[in-house]
Amino acid sequence: MSPHDRRSAARPEPDGPMLDVARYVAGYTVDSREAFDTARYMLLDSLACAALAMDHEACVRHLGPLVPGADMKGGARVPFTHHELDPVQAAYNIGVQVRWLDFNDTWLAAEWGHPSDNLGAILAVADYLGRRAEADGGTPMTVRDVLGYAIKAHEIQGCYALRNSFNRAGLDHVILVRLASTAVATRMLGGDVEAIWTAVSHSWIDNGTLRTYRHAPNTGPRKSWAAGDACRRAVTHALNAVDGVVGYPSALSAPTWGFYDVAFNGQPFEFERPFGSYVMENILFKISFPAEFHAQTAVECAMRLHPQVKERIDDIERIEIRTQEAGMRIIDKTGPLSNYADRDHCLQYMVAVPLLLGRLEAADYTDAIAADPRIDALRAKMVVSENPRFTRDYFDPDKRYIGNSVQVFFRDGTDTGEVSIDYPIGHRKRRAEGIPVLMQKFERAIRGRLPAARADRLMALANDPQALESLAVTEFMGLFRPE
Repeated sequence: MSPHDRRSAARPEPDGPMLDVARYVAGYTVDSREAFDTARYMLLDSLACAALAMDHEACVRHLGPLVPGADMKGGARVPFTHHELDPVQAAYNIGVQVRWLDFNDTWLAAEWGHPSDNLGAILAVADYLGRRAEADGGTPMTVRDVLGYAIKAHEIQGCYALRNSFNRAGLDHVILVRLASTAVATRMLGGDVEAIWTAVSHSWIDNGTLRTYRHAPNTGPRKSWAAGDACRRAVTHALNAVDGVVGYPSALSAPTWGFYDVAFNGQPFEFERPFGSYVMENILFKISFPAEFHAQTAVECAMRLHPQVKERIDDIERIEIRTQEAGMRIIDKTGPLSNYADRDHCLQYMVAVPLLLGRLEAADYTDAIAADPRIDALRAKMVVSENPRFTRDYFDPDKRYIGNSVQVFFRDGTDTGEVSIDYPIGHRKRRAEGIPVLMQKFERAIRGRLPAARADRLMALANDPQALESLAVTEFMGLFRPE
């Protein structure tokens, strides 16, 4: 008889990490004003990203029901469209919109990710439940309720990312979107602690997607819809859990068959801090540039250098970029770049464009701009190396910096001097500077998609926190319907 045959079939207590998530989501009260204020800006920023994504046909093709005709009258609404869908497919749609341009918020630690990706599930479930409640004479949840769930989703995803590197196991960070969205969606649907850990156990049993679509030589646009796919799967698990499916208490720890042994080299998860509201308070906003976050300060350095180099492009001998270890591992890329997704994850490309053109916009990743031979000529002159201080400050929990420096050298022996920036405008330490820019981003985005009167109403709400937070989520979602 093998050792496997002698194992007890008695079901153990739920794995601690699953139970901790369930108890946090079901029982923790968020009382941080800073967290709610930041969450409010996160919501506006994410919907700005969704609006901007609608300019891209490749994104729009993903929107709508899974198959033609499968709309759901009275279902969850997809912003800036006329789609009304079941909450599972709506979660996919909204997740795709928010994530498409790589312009929504970011969290960087041992693992990376974009916690506002969870809004795909949260907004879809909130609008679905709210419209059902109204149809039955009930009351929908408020925008503040949505912000509370978003704070918890950010916290789950971000706290797991602090010490646990899924990318080193070859798994994509959307595994944590699925985890966080599963937990909060289950609670939104009325699930208790047992239902939440049950749903979470199914999320872990799904294992994770391979992150090969984010890296050469396979970089491609799946990275723009992977989070939406995680949201869709999360809502499915939540619906199943509140309907009474059986949970799997040792989904993580079961010898041989559990997540730890199958996918995480036998190592249990590590945690730096208990769940609270730390992640939302420290979230990083992508305000100025639609670029992979490890490059944000490098782009800002290049923008500062543009006036010095724009008339001397042909005289450049070399360009030195110093970055963090994570930046070198993810976005240090040479050779041909085959598509949009390849370019917005290439540090050298994201530095070359602002050096040359004095800007970096979503359209700058298109084939038309990439065809400019000067971009690849500049890329060929770049040398990328790690600055150990940038790496240390990146992991310091009191800093969470994302430093980069850029210096340009010319053939005549002169140079620009090194421009170095420790943290971007979207960092917590630059909130006072960054929030007005975020609000400008939101206003430009919605005015490009909505009737003037509706955009005016949204701007009034955006500038009146109490009015926005007390608004029914159904009314809020209705404001994002096109003409």
